[in-house]
Amino acid sequence: MPAEKSPHSPPESHRPSGEVPYLSLSSRLKAGWYMLEIAVDLPCAKSVTKIHLDFVNTNTESMVYSLPIRSSRTAKRLIHVPALAHLHLEPLSTNGAFVLRTFRLTRVGQYFAHARIKTKLLNRHPLYYKRLFSAQEKNDVYTHLWEDYNAIFERSPKELISYEEWIERIEQPSIPSQYEQQQRIKEWASKPLFSIVTPTYNTPLPVLRACLDSVLAQSYPHWELCIADDASTNPAILDLLTYYANQDSRIRFVIREKNGHIVKASNTALELASGDFIVLLDHDDTLPSHALWTVAKALQAHPNAQIIYSDEDKLDLNGHRCEPFFKPDWSIDLLRSQNYISHLGVYRHELVKQVGGFREGFDGSQDYDLLLRCTARLNDAADILHIPHILYHWRMSNQSASVNADNKSYASESAQRALQEHANTMQTGAKVSVIANGLYRHHWPIPASEPLVSLLIPTRDKLELIESCVRSILDKTTYHHYEILILDNGSVNPETLQFFEAIQAGNSRVKVLRWDYPFNYSAINNFGSRQAKGELLGLINNDIEVISPNWLSEMVSHAIRPDVGCVGAKLFYADDSIQHAGVILGIGGVAGHSHKYFEHHRGGYFSQLRIVRNVSAVTGAVLLLRKSVFENVGGLDGGELKVAFNDVDLCLKVRDMGLVNVWTPFAELYHHESKSRGQDITPQQQKRAEHEVTVMVQRWGMHLYNDPYYNPNLTLTHEDYSLSVEPRMMNI
Repeated sequence: MPAEKSPHSPPESHRPSGEVPYLSLSSRLKAGWYMLEIAVDLPCAKSVTKIHLDFVNTNTESMVYSLPIRSSRTAKRLIHVPALAHLHLEPLSTNGAFVLRTFRLTRVGQYFAHARIKTKLLNRHPLYYKRLFSAQEKNDVYTHLWEDYNAIFERSPKELISYEEWIERIEQPSIPSQYEQQQRIKEWASKPLFSIVTPTYNTPLPVLRACLDSVLAQSYPHWELCIADDASTNPAILDLLTYYANQDSRIRFVIREKNGHIVKASNTALELASGDFIVLLDHDDTLPSHALWTVAKALQAHPNAQIIYSDEDKLDLNGHRCEPFFKPDWSIDLLRSQNYISHLGVYRHELVKQVGGFREGFDGSQDYDLLLRCTARLNDAADILHIPHILYHWRMSNQSASVNADNKSYASESAQRALQEHANTMQTGAKVSVIANGLYRHHWPIPASEPLVSLLIPTRDKLELIESCVRSILDKTTYHHYEILILDNGSVNPETLQFFEAIQAGNSRVKVLRWDYPFNYSAINNFGSRQAKGELLGLINNDIEVISPNWLSEMVSHAIRPDVGCVGAKLFYADDSIQHAGVILGIGGVAGHSHKYFEHHRGGYFSQLRIVRNVSAVTGAVLLLRKSVFENVGGLDGGELKVAFNDVDLCLKVRDMGLVNVWTPFAELYHHESKSRGQDITPQQQKRAEHEVTVMVQRWGMHLYNDPYYNPNLTLTHEDYSLSVEPRMMNI
């Protein structure tokens, strides 16, 4: 963060008898702007920390700022101290025990504070940029913006929203009434018939009733329910199916004479289907009443869609909705890593016929196998439509994979075979392995004649960093064919210059290139790329340290794929918490790092820290791409983005070429962030940082608030995939 470290120690704790505990700084704060960053282990899930400023001049009235926090998660905000003051914190709104995990109080300049206020407001209201960057901006505009900024935190208990609250406050108001839905249907030119395919076998009767009732409750009337019972031993199943079929002619069922397991039963149900689309519904799950209506509505705008999928959640053992999975749009590498599309899955009937329906031998992962074979026949990502609404409730049970993945470990074996066949069909050359049940890894081939990689490392002195970086690459990297170009931006320390001479003399892979101009990250890397001999370029910060020896092999294996642009790595802080796991557009107003500060062992949002996936951008701290791609987009922007966001801009330009950007957790490195360049503390530096924000917003506009790999129901305030109280989705 562009800032100047303050000398303040962590606050001391006080708890007067019978009162709310608070903490006090032992030193006084000078007037100015500060960034406060805290993490607290709370006795509850969430609270609101109060920041009290008591001024040394007793004629000045005390001030209080608010900062909503979640237990164990880092929260931060700006505070303005108008005069010399003492600072006190109240982490809890009630009495109770807590542990202060993180406390950082950093003094920042006015330019940085103003830029931070702008980006925070852009985060909350994307259209704010029209006001923020208007040429008619008045001198007192920051007074009003500061008020708006503070109002965000005063309202922010709404940000700490539970899923139950989200359903009530966000989802339910977005669903049109039954009357409105019926009126809209009358206006539609297309009214597709949906064939709901449901195999059953000894389903508990209450659960099966709930499933069937959810179909009958659909507001969209053009459906048929095709049931194949796989020779259930409970005779009540036949009675129940007969009863429902007599109630509604759209329900049809077949009783199989012999149990054949899930694939045969699914194909039997499929034989009953006559609709335009196949809808997959498990016998113990349910659909919300607007599910089919929402799919039909989406098809009005996307009539050529071949596969449609939605977000989903689960029903716990008591039938309560929980664990929502808000998914990205089409992401080929994520699909290769897990079946994220899953439910609600809707397939054009003709496409299902072309691939031959479900395949025997893939029981437990028959849906995944069907999906992979269907997507292999599609040439355009526009054929796959994501609806960012919860349209499926997946019931958890003691036997289901949703509760205990070990109950269906055989499903992972089937999925591995399906993925391997898909890789063979697509002629990728990848070999598929199982990470864990439901999670998979593709090992992409590298030619026997390894492509040369040119690693570009800008630096200026900071011997302890550049030496550690270079030696860790040389000592630990198992990939053999690379060169290191140290881009020396005017080092003057004799020890640094001696190291440059020694490392070049001792290792033919290393070359030092002098670049004696004012620091410009983009320009110096563009200079390095012109000197590079490699087919691949690696942008490497000088504060990087290798962890996994195969990091470069892993990144190369992705970067040489013809459909891939930029490749990013899993980066850690020195304390082993996550520093970078891909970039999410819109966080902080422009972009932020996914899963930032997550602990090393955590799997992330639906295991996303454990699997390869597509992202809109990756950090330039460790970034690999083909030199031809770098040159085709004009390299980094050394004119407008000299220091910040040049990596995001590069990735977005690459994405616009039609390539996908990839993040892999199998390339692990430390990133001792921002130690080398220092902090933006001068007015000129902070004005430059503000300008770079302006450039990104003006250049990419609303693209920054519509990241296809990040669901619009998720927050742009935090990096933790929590729910947003101001989702960017449209009403249903």
